[in-house]
Amino acid sequence: MIRVTDARHLSGSRISIALSDGTIGVVDLEGCLDGPIFEPLKDPLYLAAFELTDHTLQWPNGADFAPEYLRDLITNTESAYPCDATERRR
Repeated sequence: MIRVTDARHLSGSRISIALSDGTIGVVDLEGCLDGPIFEPLKDPLYLAAFELTDHTLQWPNGADFAPEYLRDLITNTESAYPCDATERRR
């Protein structure tokens, strides 16, 4: 199982992430924040309020993303869709 080993909020909906499998990159969560639990993360100040748990990022309301999903966002693989799929395929 991969883990998020380091993360920092950059700006807006962008977070720099390092994973235990060596993947390093920036995720833009703007198109990935659908549903009531992710609504507060649309505020950049709230988005920046994550904590690093034993395996991923977690926000005060309990929202989180699987590290595998974050890796897929970094590498732009198909399993990351439909997170704003139209924009990512341009």
